[in-house]
Amino acid sequence: MRICCLKPSVTREQAIAQLTAQGATRLLRTLTGGPLRSVAELYVPFCLYRARISNRGRLEESLVALDSVAGILDLFRFDHVPAGEETISLETRNHMAANVPERLLRERLVAKLRRLAYQRGFFRLQDLAIAAEPVNELYLPYWLGFRGSQLRARLTVLDAVRRRLEGAKMRRLVESWLLSNSPLS
Repeated sequence: MRICCLKPSVTREQAIAQLTAQGATRLLRTLTGGPLRSVAELYVPFCLYRARISNRGRLEESLVALDSVAGILDLFRFDHVPAGEETISLETRNHMAANVPERLLRERLVAKLRRLAYQRGFFRLQDLAIAAEPVNELYLPYWLGFRGSQLRARLTVLDAVRRRLEGAKMRRLVESWLLSNSPLS
């Protein structure tokens, strides 16, 4: 399948270097998860939305993306709609499928944006209204690091755009996908 993907800022070699960090970090990862055995790329579908938040008569507009696999990952913010040299088109089977219907995905996005507004200050809210319109679908690249020794296996997920390790939500999502017998090169 051909997908449109945000261009990664981490190469395979850089991912391996980050996943096999030096010093105390490397020692801790090796002791808890075993040595790095393999690295693979994975592409996760996100739906990009133009969100409009009205509060106290002020309108705030932003571009946010939510994963369309389960709609549970943290929001990905953009300054503008990625296009041209910021994206690549590629043929790969290492991608997850979009499983959440657009209507439900929009509801989850609005709920996440509402929570963020409440976190800024509940008493600052007045006539809060949130609307979101889909712009397009975009795949985001990740590097998967497989660690282990003998019968134990552990997964580490590296965001190939933001250059940071992902947490438990992303690991569970990827593990679930891997256990569903999806092919991974």
